[in-house]
Amino acid sequence: MTKIIIASDCGNSPKREFLKKLNIAFAKGDVAYLGNCVTESIRWKIIGDKTLEGKEEFLKELDTMKASIASELVLDKILTHGKEGAVNGIIKMQDGKEYAFSDFYEFNSGREAKVKSITSYVIKI
Repeated sequence: MTKIIIASDCGNSPKREFLKKLNIAFAKGDVAYLGNCVTESIRWKIIGDKTLEGKEEFLKELDTMKASIASELVLDKILTHGKEGAVNGIIKMQDGKEYAFSDFYEFNSGREAKVKSITSYVIKI
């Protein structure tokens, strides 16, 4: 089971709640949920590693990642404004490795919560 720790906030932003659930799904390896949250043309740029284009590549990458379920996810900040959002925190894996991360999201519209692009920065700590 993945332990989830989230900094408190006012809790009145639907997109903030969406990004919280999205990051929890990443930590738990919930590929089905994540697939429903992105556009067909999703672009995921993992800085210093690779760029994935399209939902098929995105889901394929998630399938390889789901073998490494997190033991703990700490979400420090979740910010949203219009068509953009950002999340940062720390993820601890079951094998003891820890990573600091910061993800920047672009939504396909100001109202619809479907992710059009993600830029991820990940640092092993």
